[in-house]
Amino acid sequence: MEKQNKIVGGLTMIALIALIAAYFAPIWWVSLTAPNYPEDAFPDGIRIHFHFDGVYNGCKAAGKGTRMANEIIQKDLAHDDERYNPITDATKNVDKGAEGLDCVHEMNTINHYVGMFPIATGAPVEKPLAKFFFGFFAVMMLAFMMAKKKPRLMVLTVGFAAVTAWMIGDQFVLGHLESHVQDYMKESGTFFKDMERINVWGENVRNVSKIVIFGLIGVMIFVIAAVAKIRIFQLVLALVPALLPVFFVITYAGWLWFFGHNMHPWGAFTVKPFMPTVFGEGKVAQFSTFSYPYWGYGLLVIIFVCMMLALLIRRKQLREGQAE
Repeated sequence: MEKQNKIVGGLTMIALIALIAAYFAPIWWVSLTAPNYPEDAFPDGIRIHFHFDGVYNGCKAAGKGTRMANEIIQKDLAHDDERYNPITDATKNVDKGAEGLDCVHEMNTINHYVGMFPIATGAPVEKPLAKFFFGFFAVMMLAFMMAKKKPRLMVLTVGFAAVTAWMIGDQFVLGHLESHVQDYMKESGTFFKDMERINVWGENVRNVSKIVIFGLIGVMIFVIAAVAKIRIFQLVLALVPALLPVFFVITYAGWLWFFGHNMHPWGAFTVKPFMPTVFGEGKVAQFSTFSYPYWGYGLLVIIFVCMMLALLIRRKQLREGQAE
């Protein structure tokens, strides 16, 4: 039993390290390519990286590709007839001698061409609160490492209390919830100028965020009570973090569906509602789209494998009456 407990502890510690690293890692990448974006100038196309806390530029730093890109941009602009053009308008923000390409901005402009929301408006509740959910998962994993009931409950109580204090302090005392709502409204107004509707969206983000915050506190209280009363419930402490790769894909696919099914009339041409590519290669107008997991998703798989193995060992112990 002692050897099994050490194995459970080791597997859980590996998963915990992977969990911390995964929060800062790029989990998924998406790229758009088109004939107007030649591979020599844009080797990875217009590429962005999805993290748990936001969307980041995936284009490479300055170099030969950037210089070539600037030449192409200048050539396109020289022949621009002042009508809206997805290629020239998408690259006007790149100045000669720039340090690199801001592909988040580039993709926003391309998406605007077909009437899609700015990327930053996606997952407006999930992104700023992700760090607290990671804290929630980390506490569950630390508690699962405890072979005895009393230490397990102590870790849960102290850990969840710390996460609650952190969350309340960050979101309400320091005002980060309100500043996030204002940033969200500002980003929403980048192309869409209906301030009355944007104010409603901001209020929705504010209210849903509060529901999620206090809902998470309620869940933490429930977990402590369930672990105290139901012996087998301790397996949930491993199962929930293990399913993180599934949670990500479901959330990611859900927001892609939202973006593809909520088109607006600001686009240069009309596109019927569609489901953007979740995994693999797709086609939208003249653009080829690529969507694949990145190395951060491998960390989520490590979490899944380690926690499921640890869960099976602890489940065996429970069946044999060797665990509290």
